[in-house]
Amino acid sequence: MSARAGALPHPDELLTPGDGPALRHVLPAVAAALGVDVAGGEPGRALLGLPAATRACVVLVDGLGHLNLAERGGHAPFLRSLLASSQPLLSTFPSTTATAVAAFGTGCGPGRTAMLGYTVRVPETGRLGNLVSWADMPPAERWQPHPTVFEQLAAAGVRVTSVGPARFQGSGLTGAALRGARYAAAESLDGRVDAVVRALREPGLAYLYWHDVDKTGHHHGWGSWQWGEALAELDAELGRLARSLPRDTLLVVTADHGMVDVDPARRRDVGTDPVLGADVVTTGGEPRALHLHVADGVDPGVVAARWRDELGDDAVVRTRDEAVAAGWFGPVEPRVLPVVGDVVVAMTGAATVVDSRTQTPASMALVGVHGSLTAREMLVPLLVHR
Repeated sequence: MSARAGALPHPDELLTPGDGPALRHVLPAVAAALGVDVAGGEPGRALLGLPAATRACVVLVDGLGHLNLAERGGHAPFLRSLLASSQPLLSTFPSTTATAVAAFGTGCGPGRTAMLGYTVRVPETGRLGNLVSWADMPPAERWQPHPTVFEQLAAAGVRVTSVGPARFQGSGLTGAALRGARYAAAESLDGRVDAVVRALREPGLAYLYWHDVDKTGHHHGWGSWQWGEALAELDAELGRLARSLPRDTLLVVTADHGMVDVDPARRRDVGTDPVLGADVVTTGGEPRALHLHVADGVDPGVVAARWRDELGDDAVVRTRDEAVAAGWFGPVEPRVLPVVGDVVVAMTGAATVVDSRTQTPASMALVGVHGSLTAREMLVPLLVHR
């Protein structure tokens, strides 16, 4: 099912990508609000209800799920003031940064971008590549060839500025998902806000990325006091941003995914579990959304049935064909099919499955995680300020 306006689902309800308002509609809709015709722009603008503008700032907050924000909104008076008139958007599956940011940046679902998780199996090498660090990956524009919205805006003569940490300038993920913008490096949040304000002295689009909410949630959990402090810092600076922008500026705040706090007692390890590890050669994705690549000659349906029996209500397990038919990745291009696991697993509740053969102890021990189809992970905010 999909998100419904005015009726928030239970946090554990499973939501699959559909035709309703989604993260992939945001940048095309903003482009249309600026008067530029990009693919999906006007339909997206109508779907999201964005007003016309001469300047726009889009803020993407890593890890700020709609339900997370709604439940911890006491720490965020500015953002909370925008919630009542807002609508949640659906993220992607997997609901993780590389996948969601690529959909945000291109307007295309993961079945077209091949950005299918934290790690993916690269068909030509058979090795796991990392879509965040871009380790062991082909060139970004070959892996993700679809034009970005930033490229389309720049081609139309719009001044586009992307504000983020210096290490992201020229990175593989930036090249795959957000290429085409002039990059303004700034490390602190107040420095990034100042950079946006400078950029929007002239008409155009500025994009601001902030990561500390996600980082804090990973290490302490989104229910922690530390997460509340990270949210409060974000809220104060975004309030300052809203006050500092020119009057004709459209400010849009969204996120890539939400987050769940997991239960260590419900963690399984493919690397040490003889049942889950049987016939599984490579595990891509992440602990909440796994792509299982099985040994040659092994029937994926047999592996899927084994995982269903073993995990029970802790997971939804589908073969590749079943997951694609269910629309988990949107339309899937032929070149992307081999990247999808032979078996795809979406975890439920507070359960995870890790793989100690390829994952570090620190990554397996994270408190807050994301990637699956639960409403807490899949719903992200669309907060609009003018």
